[in-house]
Amino acid sequence: MKRLLVCAFLTLVGVCVSRAQVAASNLSLDTDNAAPDFSATSAAKVTIPIFLSGTDPLSHPSSGSGHSFAVTKLNTALSAEPSADPPTPSPTPKFIYGGRDDFRWQLGLSFAWFRFQSSVFNANAFGEKTTVTYFLNDWLGVEGSATAAFGPTVFNGPVHLALYGGGPKVAWRQKRWEPWLHAIFGGAHENPQTAAGGRSSYSIMAGGGVDYRWNPRVSFRMEGDYVRTAFFHQSQNCFQLAGGIVFHF
Repeated sequence: MKRLLVCAFLTLVGVCVSRAQVAASNLSLDTDNAAPDFSATSAAKVTIPIFLSGTDPLSHPSSGSGHSFAVTKLNTALSAEPSADPPTPSPTPKFIYGGRDDFRWQLGLSFAWFRFQSSVFNANAFGEKTTVTYFLNDWLGVEGSATAAFGPTVFNGPVHLALYGGGPKVAWRQKRWEPWLHAIFGGAHENPQTAAGGRSSYSIMAGGGVDYRWNPRVSFRMEGDYVRTAFFHQSQNCFQLAGGIVFHF
C-alpha cells in the first residue's frame, strides 16, 4: 500500500514539473518578442493619405486602405516645341564673278596728262578725268568718259582741252586685278582760238588699263589711251595717261 502511494506521489510530482517547464518556455518566448504580430495591433488599420495627384497638386488627400496606394499616371509627353523661323535668305548679290559679290557700277576719278600734238602748236596739259561704267554682265560694260586738261599759254591764251564720249568696255574681272580695254567715241574742244580753224572736233579714244582691288568698294587704276582728233582741218595723234581711284557701288 505504501509502495502504491509513493508511485502516485512521484507521478504527480513529475507531471507538475513538466507543466512548469512548458509554462516557463512560453514565458521566455513572449519576453523575447518585443514587436508582437503587426496584424494583431491597431497600426494595421491606419489609413495613409495619398498626397500625390496628377491633376491638382493642392487637392485633398484621398482615403483608401493602408496597404494599397493609388498609382498616379504621370503625363510624360512633352509639348512639341514651336518650329524655329526659317533662316533669312542672304540678299541677292548685285553682281557675281569669281565666286564673290561685286557691284555693277564704277565711278573713276583720275589725274590725267594729255599730250596734244598738231601742226599749229604742241602742249602738255594736265587735268582730271572722270569715268562712269555700268556692267551688263561679268565682262562687258558701257562707259562714259570726260577729261578736262589745262596747259601753258600759247598765242593769245592758255591751252584748254576737253574730251568727252562713251563706248564699250571689256574687262577681265578677277579677285584683285582687273585688266580692261575700252573704246570711247565722242567730241573734243580746245582753246585758244587760232586762225587755222574751229575749236571743236570729233575724238576717238582707244586704250586700256588695269585696276587693283584694295577692298570691295575701292580700286586703284592706271590707264593709257591713244586719242585721235581733227582740229584745224587736220588730224592729230595724241595720247593720254591717267591714274586714280575707282569706287564700286
